[in-house]
Amino acid sequence: MRARTGQNLRSSTRRDGRRRRAVSAAAAMAVGVMTLGVLAPPAASDSAAPTAAAAGPDAVQQALNTLVRDDGMPAALASVKDRKGRARTYTAGVGDLTTGAKVPRDGQVRIGSNTKAFTAVVVLQLVGEGKIDLDAFVDTYLPGLVRGEGIDGNRITVRHLLQHTSGLPDYGVHLDDDEIRNRYFEPRELLDLALDHPADAEPGKTWGYSNTNYVLAGLIVQKVTGRPLAEEMDRRIIQRIGLRHTYFPAPGEMTVREPHPRGYHRSPEDAPLRDFTEMDPSAGWAAGQLISTNSDLNRFFTALLAGRLLPAAQLDEMRTTVPVGTSGLRYGLGLTSRTLSCGGVYWGHGGDIAGYETRGGVTDDGRAANVAVTSIPTDEAAVRHVSEAVDTALCG
Repeated sequence: MRARTGQNLRSSTRRDGRRRRAVSAAAAMAVGVMTLGVLAPPAASDSAAPTAAAAGPDAVQQALNTLVRDDGMPAALASVKDRKGRARTYTAGVGDLTTGAKVPRDGQVRIGSNTKAFTAVVVLQLVGEGKIDLDAFVDTYLPGLVRGEGIDGNRITVRHLLQHTSGLPDYGVHLDDDEIRNRYFEPRELLDLALDHPADAEPGKTWGYSNTNYVLAGLIVQKVTGRPLAEEMDRRIIQRIGLRHTYFPAPGEMTVREPHPRGYHRSPEDAPLRDFTEMDPSAGWAAGQLISTNSDLNRFFTALLAGRLLPAAQLDEMRTTVPVGTSGLRYGLGLTSRTLSCGGVYWGHGGDIAGYETRGGVTDDGRAANVAVTSIPTDEAAVRHVSEAVDTALCG
């Protein structure tokens, strides 16, 4: 659920340009090359169509191989869909550094801040139903809840929340991965942690990534519907478009339900990788709790851009973007656009949570690709290589 203003929008429980006590903020370009030492995985393997092995690895497979061989990722996975709807899956590395088990094809991973796109869709569906007004103040729905130093819910709109222009501080920079790994957080606890700190900016004045925005968006959904966010997300999105491998973990649920690669984390940056697969994801909640697969993410973003989840007016609002610094990345309402080397842009989000990073999206002409790695890159080259893998998949 972290942010970064360069080529990638990052997501874990940290925000742009800051550092936690023990781990690097994903917003910053970290230094130091990730190495696995004696735990280095064996050579990457192609799990696409059998003919690929005979012909040699294609460009996407080569990109995943680079992430494992050169960047120290334990595993890399990808799912790619072309304009005609033909899909291929890829893997590289190993799914378990202890046993050497294979990477499950299209295995489940924690998708971090891709969850924000799902939350934004639910909010915008409620906008289309006349139950939420994008330009209403937060106090309209949560009266008196949002108060702090330079913070007033009577000045922050729902649009500000979804667009990250609220100026609210991010609770995530005050949490450490080891601290949250076994702890369950109620959403109000996350909000209270943020409100203990002063505002980062005036509402509407500047873009600044904050997980707090989406915790508030989730609380508004619950207030308006009278139902848990997880149920609304499941009913309105997951079941509606048939995301068979996507779910919102239940309170206290620390495991991953279906076949998955193990997720590894480094804290601090120069420490050995540790298995972080089992963890309590509640510190993410509406900002980063979902589990999914690359192919389900492709299905979600494809359905979204095709108008199957939102009326045209709300989809247009979602795709209305503001610049993120000078990076070329633009942020809408829970949706980002990024330029492609072959021309045009792709729409998606991206996510980091301890153990996993996911990147990808879809183009207006129907191409889709998502890439996952099983450790958050901390080296600038590795970060760039994940982005390049997505670009290769969409431009190939």
